[in-house]
Amino acid sequence: MQNRDHRSNAAAALLHMPRVGKRLLAVLVDIALCAFTVWLALCLRLEHWVQLTPAHGLAIMGSVLIALPLFIRFGLYRAIFRYAGWNAMVSLTQAMVLYALFYATVFTVIGIPGVPRTVGVIQPLLLLLAVGFSRVMVRYWLGDLYRSILQREHLPGILIYGAGLAGRQLAAALSRGSEHRLIGFLDDDDQLQGNSLDGRTVYDPSELAELIPDLGVTDVLLALPSISHQRRLDILDTLRHLPVHVRTLPGMSDLAAGRVTMSDVRELDIEDLLGRDPVKPDSILLNRLIHGKVVAITGAGGSIGSELCRQIAACQPLTLLLVENSEFALYQIHRELEAFFAASGDEAPPVELVPLLASVQDEARMTQIMQAWRPATVYHAAAYKHVPLVEHNPVQGLRNNVWGTWVCAQAAQAAGTDHFVLISTDKAVRPTNVMGASKRMAEMVLQAMAAEPGSSTTFAMVRFGNVLGSSGSVVPLFREQIQQGGPITLTHPDITRYFMTIPEAAQLVIQAGAMAQGGDVFVLDMGEPVRIFDLAQRMVELSGLKVKNEQDPAGDIEIQITGLRPGEKLYEELLIGDNPQPTQHARIMKAQEDMLPWSELQTVLKSLETAMNKNDTTAVLALLQACVQGYKPACEVVDWLHSSPSSTLETEAERA
Repeated sequence: MQNRDHRSNAAAALLHMPRVGKRLLAVLVDIALCAFTVWLALCLRLEHWVQLTPAHGLAIMGSVLIALPLFIRFGLYRAIFRYAGWNAMVSLTQAMVLYALFYATVFTVIGIPGVPRTVGVIQPLLLLLAVGFSRVMVRYWLGDLYRSILQREHLPGILIYGAGLAGRQLAAALSRGSEHRLIGFLDDDDQLQGNSLDGRTVYDPSELAELIPDLGVTDVLLALPSISHQRRLDILDTLRHLPVHVRTLPGMSDLAAGRVTMSDVRELDIEDLLGRDPVKPDSILLNRLIHGKVVAITGAGGSIGSELCRQIAACQPLTLLLVENSEFALYQIHRELEAFFAASGDEAPPVELVPLLASVQDEARMTQIMQAWRPATVYHAAAYKHVPLVEHNPVQGLRNNVWGTWVCAQAAQAAGTDHFVLISTDKAVRPTNVMGASKRMAEMVLQAMAAEPGSSTTFAMVRFGNVLGSSGSVVPLFREQIQQGGPITLTHPDITRYFMTIPEAAQLVIQAGAMAQGGDVFVLDMGEPVRIFDLAQRMVELSGLKVKNEQDPAGDIEIQITGLRPGEKLYEELLIGDNPQPTQHARIMKAQEDMLPWSELQTVLKSLETAMNKNDTTAVLALLQACVQGYKPACEVVDWLHSSPSSTLETEAERA
């Protein structure tokens, strides 16, 4: 291995020599071979080791003066380290034939005093063998290494940001691969800058703009798993305008124990771009409604529902009911949880998993489930949440989001459930779409049920914004569009959204539910809203590309504005009123929202049901607008059935 390293270093030194230097080296080698072969020819002729004399020097000088012009004429110095194949050998042979004629004419036919005439015949043969062997030696000794170095020169040039343990382990992983070219490290520690670490130089990050063209840097890998999100954000801001592709290692909690590998490197996620430090969960609140109890989760296969399953399973309930309408989604989460418990090493899983296929709109099925297991806690995550789809299918959206919530709440209450927690959304606040209005009405159903006297079930709602990585999230969509070369599609340049990671949202939902006293509307602190245009721009820049716009028409990725979709808001809110109350958790607030008493709400629900049974979308939207505070439809009715050609025609019976 050490010998191979020396050969690699020799090949690298030759590769980086200027072309003139390489040719001069070859000329010097050939001069040395001319002198050596003259001396060897003399030794063979005189049959003893010869000490060179001035006459012998003439033989050496004559060899050099004849050989070099011929070698230059036949192109032997044009491809010093390339393939020394058949063509090169033919050229060498032709040059040596002429050389032998000239050299033999001078030193054999004419003769030089002090130089045996046979040297003029022996030396050309020896020189042919020596020069030929030197070319072959270069071809087989340095050729493969030389070509591999040439190939590596065209590989992505990587700098690792962070010269700590994770950075060194990542460097070791890179050195074992052949897909990347490790250049060195970047580190903020001025005591490390300029030093060599594992044979690689540690550079000052402020010099990166100059290093990119000088060293051929194409990628920067962040090996800083223990820094804060805010510090990570600061570093990303310094890198975003540079033409490099930025990737990162996850945090220490996400890295498996042991050595860091290239498989740990991932693309930047939106949480890397937001600079938000998660709050450590309160273990007492996490376990209060779960540990040792029967827990049910509706919508168990969805983005939030599946993460609730993972978080709740870790709190070891007695039984976990997985209620899901999609067979495939239920299969996936059930298999994942089984694998999770199998990996724990226990012979029998500590939690009984019960996968249940059911629609939350099916009153009989939900009643059977609740009566059979009588869960102590129900987390209701089942909902239609894709704004444009619900806008085009409003009746089904209302049936699932409002009636599904009502059915599950009544079934849970009848079964003696202690806590029922609804997963709501920021789109329920002054909604401009049917999805948001339906979720606000679902909240109102639980508020009214909680206010009814004699209720033994504590109802609560947890309201938050977009979660990262959920179905329909902009981040995977933008990344896919960037990989395809663009364009990135955006509905409006000024649209803003709140974002939170799915694990953090699920933990906060569980903790908020544990603080409920009845009819509570909890609001999660989502941090600062994010302008989606800025997010798209940063994702392009951190991919090592440029945004194509009027200022830079030669950019790589264009951001196209497509227009707001039906029901889409420019910005989201978390509160209807302005009076949030703090709770014992720093990231959870309690909202004081108006409500309708159950007697009034029942009348509205019956009117809605009648309108939905007739598929009277106009009446449905009018009732929603009258019932849900702040609901203002952003556009005309876009229900597919309402706008279908047949909906404008009378039926045969009506015409009759």
